[in-house]
Amino acid sequence: MRRLVLLLVFLLPVDVRAQEYAISAVRYATIEGFPLAGLLPDAPRSERVDIAMAFWVIESADRVVLFDTGFHRARWLERFEVSDFMRPDSAARLAGVHSDSVTDIIVSHAHWDHMGGIDLFPNATIWMQEEEYRYYTGPAWQPDGRSGGIDADDIRELVDRNLTGTVRLVAGDSVEILPGIVVLTGARHTFASQYVMVRGDPTYVLASDNAYLYTNLREGRAGATFLPNDREGNLAAIDRMLRLAGDADHVIPGHDPLPFERFPTRGRVAAIKGHE
Repeated sequence: MRRLVLLLVFLLPVDVRAQEYAISAVRYATIEGFPLAGLLPDAPRSERVDIAMAFWVIESADRVVLFDTGFHRARWLERFEVSDFMRPDSAARLAGVHSDSVTDIIVSHAHWDHMGGIDLFPNATIWMQEEEYRYYTGPAWQPDGRSGGIDADDIRELVDRNLTGTVRLVAGDSVEILPGIVVLTGARHTFASQYVMVRGDPTYVLASDNAYLYTNLREGRAGATFLPNDREGNLAAIDRMLRLAGDADHVIPGHDPLPFERFPTRGRVAAIKGHE
């Protein structure tokens, strides 16, 4: 009996570690002619690029996790040159994900194009950095606050979801919020943005806007940050992403169209990992 107990104790952690996730990127729109300097502050002011608008699906046998949710409010469609738009819940169905089946949403940061679809997935638990939540539900809207890129309706939805008990506030860096899914901080794209490491064989890091483009990763160029003088912090975060993932091929940037060329892609959905 003692040998059997010891064998079970040994095997259980292995089963947990063996859990693997499938990862997909879903492209729900494109913004045409976006100023590159808005992504890379050292870029020429005249240079413009078309950027992919995407969110990510992380699936296991018992969970459907979205990393970010896109947006759908008309004001943002009118403000930017958005083309090829599909509402995120409809785009998710192309990846085999029905809106009601989403169990969790990890919000990288509170900007309109990343948190603007949380209302489309009503059954999900929302994971967000505690300091991000506190800032954008309070000080950001004071006279000396910074609420640029934040949609007030998104904040109202976030607070309402918190009142129903379906928001989980993450207290800082390197927190494993779900088995094999770790959130990390440090890039300061917003007040307290976060990115995701999905452990497995291989491990992937999903950067969202903490690294906009493969150019950030391959050339060591900083992206835009909440604090203008936080360039070194952003570069340190990018270096950490590369170390966690092993190389730039296993870090997925937030707005680069290239993942939809590098990975097997059907329509709007790129199969990054674990799809037959």
